[in-house]
Amino acid sequence: MSAQKPEDLYASMLRQSLYVITTTPARGPGMQELLPAHLEYQIRMERDGILFGAGPLFEEGADVPYGGMIIVRARDEAEARALADADPFHAAGLRRYDLRRWMLNEGSMTFTVRYSDQTAVVGG
Repeated sequence: MSAQKPEDLYASMLRQSLYVITTTPARGPGMQELLPAHLEYQIRMERDGILFGAGPLFEEGADVPYGGMIIVRARDEAEARALADADPFHAAGLRRYDLRRWMLNEGSMTFTVRYSDQTAVVGG
């Protein structure tokens, strides 16, 4: 059992607030037509340093997604909501979303940058 107090452990953690947008449904009428605009929007957020990560969500054992998750960097909930509202799927009313603040405390990231061919590999 650790002798450290939780507040001592928290003190050195990242404690970065991010916003998690979970969306449903994954499929439906009109979505295929707006898929390119949705993906372009996410790529633009990625390039602008707003998008932390995004992708489909699956039930255990399923091969077909039931929804999606988008994690964004935002100053506050209002900015995160504006980003979610601007997603073409949400703006067109094709997907519903829930917004939650998430505090990133623990974890790690591994990546390799190859100078010889200027490629990068993200790995676990």
